[in-house]
Amino acid sequence: MTRPVVVLDIVGLTPNLLRHMPAVAALGERGFRARLDTVLPAVTCTVQSTLLTGEHPSAHGAVANGWYFRDLGEVMLWRQHNALVGGEKLWDTARRAKPGYTVANVCWWYAMGADVDWTVTPRPIYYSDGRKEPDCYTWPPSLHTDLTERLGPFPLFTYWGPNAGLPSTQWILGAARQIYDEHHPDLTLVYVPHLDYEPQRSGPDSSATIRAARQLDAALGPLIDHFLHAGAVVVALSEYGIMPVSRPVDINRALRRAGLLEVHTQDGMEYLDPWTSRAFAVADHQVAHVYVKDPADMDTVTKLLGDLDGIDQVLDAAGKQAHGLAHERSGELVAVAAPDAWFTYYYWLDDARAPDFARQVEIHRKPGYDPAELLYDDTVPAVKLRAAGQVARKKLGFRYRIRTVPLDPSGVRGSHGRLPTDPDHGPVLLCSEHQQARQAYAATEVKSLLLTLAGLDEGGQPA
Repeated sequence: MTRPVVVLDIVGLTPNLLRHMPAVAALGERGFRARLDTVLPAVTCTVQSTLLTGEHPSAHGAVANGWYFRDLGEVMLWRQHNALVGGEKLWDTARRAKPGYTVANVCWWYAMGADVDWTVTPRPIYYSDGRKEPDCYTWPPSLHTDLTERLGPFPLFTYWGPNAGLPSTQWILGAARQIYDEHHPDLTLVYVPHLDYEPQRSGPDSSATIRAARQLDAALGPLIDHFLHAGAVVVALSEYGIMPVSRPVDINRALRRAGLLEVHTQDGMEYLDPWTSRAFAVADHQVAHVYVKDPADMDTVTKLLGDLDGIDQVLDAAGKQAHGLAHERSGELVAVAAPDAWFTYYYWLDDARAPDFARQVEIHRKPGYDPAELLYDDTVPAVKLRAAGQVARKKLGFRYRIRTVPLDPSGVRGSHGRLPTDPDHGPVLLCSEHQQARQAYAATEVKSLLLTLAGLDEGGQPA
């Protein structure tokens, strides 16, 4: 007989933060707690894809949160179509044993087009005049009305950006409870983002991060109790732990100074030119995929990266193979930052020539990840008041440009992506059942664990 399983993906959860989260920690006391050995890069899209397929990036293809699409000639991050993820998903395996096995995906990534029964994912409205308004995508479409009538619109601007905070997580938790109570999925996947914010802003050991952990625990406690009382097996896990950092590494600027990276200019602003660049990097936290057009440049680029302060490893073909990153989407080289360092995406050499999107929250236009989007630019006088004024102009239908994101990356205090060196800052897994207790689980083993907890084995047969 199968049992309902709820998976809480608590981003950034670590043993260090669990000390301040008694409600979540109680899951491990009730069942078991284990170290979770993540994959490289330890970033959301890669790790979630591994958890749901049991495969390394070399098989499922989600080699980072984004990459250079060689067939399009574009760097794109945060794509949403599930077809980008290869391998057999957990629900496909489960349905071989239990046809009609039902799944709810509440804000896990690659949700669009996934063969699940209920889907919720952030999806802004992009109006033709350039406005962006908060909203979400759901499947089935009627779920949108069901959720927003009870919970209100999805609070997009607290999901990411300088105002990112608890309201988006509270909305997601409310949606998960509503879907579970009304539809009774066999598997409920819940993305819990709150601990992704403050550890990057102020560091994983800061007093503000500890307050955020306590806030989240208070929000999660009643929901965990609700699922347990309903008879579900509850698993809480993290994709990665956030480590303290103090050194931004301008990898693309180094490539440009060496004459390897090219830009083109429009209206005085510089844009990365991947078509003509001999080498450029797609920076993603502490890992960067480096795309090298001509094999003759490989030695030059490898030496440049190896000599760059803040880079710990440069993975070539053999290194990528060893780390499960040997996939056609990966860069010819993969750079891994030192434990206290992280990669910027910056490629301009003069801030006066930075593109306008650099100073805004623009996750789809930047050719790399920008954690400074979590910060306000304190060089702008009355920046919060000015931002509020621009939002008001937007709502009145006027053109607007919000300048909130600093171009100085030194305010970032936490990052992730490399494999953790300190277990206290590494990911963790907790389960309300004790039968599968172990000291550690590899991320590639989580799919099998969830099938077993559901009453199915890894081959999709009744256990």
